Amino acid sequence: MGHTVVEKIAAAHRVDSDAVPAAGEFVAIRPRHVMTHDNTAAVLIKFRALGARRIHDPRQPVFTLDHNIQDTSEKNLAKYREIEQFAAEQGVDHYPAGAGIGHQIMVERGYVQPGAFVVASDSHSNMYGALGALGTPVVRTDAAGIWATGEFWWQVPRTVQVVLDGRLREGVTGKDVIITLCGLYPDEVLNAVVEFAGPGVATLDVDARLTIANMSTEWGALAAWFPVDERTLAWLADRADRLSAEGVDRITAEDLERWRTEPPAPDPDARYAGRIRLDLARVSPHVAGPDTVQVTAPLARLERERIAVDKAYLVSCVNSRLSDLEAAARVLAGRRVADGVEFYVAAASAEVQREAERRGVWGTLLEAGARPLPPGCGPCIGLGAGLLEPGEVGISATNRNFKGRMGSREARCYLASPAVVAASAAAGHIAAPEPCDDTVPERAWEPIAQEAPDAGAQAVEIVDGFPETIRGRLVWLPQDNLNTDGIYGKDYTYREDMTPEQMAQVAMENYDPRFAELVRPGDVLVAGRNFGTGSSREQAATALKFKGIPLVIAASFSQTYLRNALNNGFLCIENAALPARLAELFGERAAAGEKTIVLDDEVVVDFRRGRITWRGEEFAFAPLGPVPQALIVAGGLEPQIRARLGLG
Repeated sequence: MGHTVVEKIAAAHRVDSDAVPAAGEFVAIRPRHVMTHDNTAAVLIKFRALGARRIHDPRQPVFTLDHNIQDTSEKNLAKYREIEQFAAEQGVDHYPAGAGIGHQIMVERGYVQPGAFVVASDSHSNMYGALGALGTPVVRTDAAGIWATGEFWWQVPRTVQVVLDGRLREGVTGKDVIITLCGLYPDEVLNAVVEFAGPGVATLDVDARLTIANMSTEWGALAAWFPVDERTLAWLADRADRLSAEGVDRITAEDLERWRTEPPAPDPDARYAGRIRLDLARVSPHVAGPDTVQVTAPLARLERERIAVDKAYLVSCVNSRLSDLEAAARVLAGRRVADGVEFYVAAASAEVQREAERRGVWGTLLEAGARPLPPGCGPCIGLGAGLLEPGEVGISATNRNFKGRMGSREARCYLASPAVVAASAAAGHIAAPEPCDDTVPERAWEPIAQEAPDAGAQAVEIVDGFPETIRGRLVWLPQDNLNTDGIYGKDYTYREDMTPEQMAQVAMENYDPRFAELVRPGDVLVAGRNFGTGSSREQAATALKFKGIPLVIAASFSQTYLRNALNNGFLCIENAALPARLAELFGERAAAGEKTIVLDDEVVVDFRRGRITWRGEEFAFAPLGPVPQALIVAGGLEPQIRARLGLG
């Protein structure tokens, strides 16, 4: 059986073995680059806490200040100065406030290249897949570890293939494609890599691919990947010329020829977890929302409702490139933003803004009444000028419209393409720039059965100090999507005075107030799908560890939760069959409102065989290899790194 492209790129960057890893396998990876933005300050605190003083490879990190650049308080400016000084001391590439949004900098300045493994301490690193790279997010502890050692651990995700047929009609954009996919397939690609294929790919320009890959994050994917073709190579060649004119040789003629003759690609017989087919010709302009990307509708239907808007936004890393600004300018040429509407515009980078100014695009937007903001994130993440006030309605070309993200929780926000945002700003209500229909592609989802781990497979080697088995009383938490606020509430998240004992006592308080009295040390938790979704708070893992829970078995985990858990020495294993069996047997208790169902039967987890045994039944799971075992033995990533660096 062949390999997916993500498996092959991971193999090219792994440092613990020469073998091509399979989906589910844990590997040690040396990424080509790691980008951090304003959170460089938080990563620096973790880096210093490790006892590290020098970055392992100064060419690996890239610092880009982009999130809170409108904040000119002395406190924020002092933080920016500290980051700049640290970059200079370490010899790290640093892009100051105003240079642009980090993800745009990464592609624009040649850091992202076909076949490269590039990570960022930001969820929209998926965008790098538009250029044939593997881009995926890491948490701050990972970033600090990469600074210190050059490496991080990664669990290879399953891959879902998305086959694109046909061609987009005039007026339909990449933003419409990804909004349509989010609405049609809300659960199918969760925590997967999305690999695009098919004849329709060649019809999409690179900007459309960047938009689709970027917003695959909101779709639920861990990464998105587009094949390297003539459009990719032409885009990269243009970048190479621009950089060469500045004396920067990040992309060479030899690189371009290699990508042309030996582009990264999956094997013809690669194994996928599922397949989606999308007819691009059936996609119409779409709008997502309000307040979620999973609720979508054709623009033509919403336009008839004449939904009034108070603010409009053309900002962020997903849709503020030159082609996006040009699309908005074509709509607004000779027109004005409607009375009572505020229209905010920020370019994705200083380079993009300069080119927009040179072409007259920027001037057209300003003449129409747009309010300019500096190249950065700003209102997309609820920072700076132009936030939504209570009761207001916004329409935005950003990637997220979660309630409260762009301002008040009492506001509503819709997502659409730049042209639709501009047309809505001019009309004063959600409007199309030109007449359009309301076609929606049919769902075409093909799940592909995966083989369960072979019961006769060779036993897994156990690292010294790692338990061969764990046994304990089974406690079932029947809810899917049990989020981090349910596991460890926001009232405690920013309290630094919480002791481990106090954290243990409030674990799961928001999910079930009776959890603390029902659960005792040594119990094994079994949960549903997407356990630990939501925010990235580490305490959602450490609180359960402090409670004395040896491990959580779940049908699936939020990957951010899984990273935080293993980075803190807390065991998690995935198995969908056991939670499903519990639902068969005890579903009535769950339906009656029981949230913490304590069973007296002992569950036994055999790590050597990759088997869970309960009531005489066996449930297979992907055995844990040496990478996660070593993390558990060390007590987490930070003590492991300190030991590796000889810092105690």
